[in-house]
Amino acid sequence: MNFAWLAAGLGAGLVVIGAGLGIGKLAGAAMESMGRQPEAISPIRTAMIIAAALIEGIAFFGLVICILLAFK
Repeated sequence: MNFAWLAAGLGAGLVVIGAGLGIGKLAGAAMESMGRQPEAISPIRTAMIIAAALIEGIAFFGLVICILLAFK
């Protein structure tokens, strides 16, 4: 029996959960810092968007790897 589909599904689920937790923690910390220092909203927002994009890129890479392993 081929368990590649199951492993790919579990791997994709873990990737999505990890990315969601990472972006949630990032956004929470950014919102807290924006509340503490309203004058620094623009640089904090820029750094948050860049970091979120990097997290999303790594998540997409992980999902592509899971899909490729499932079709191997």
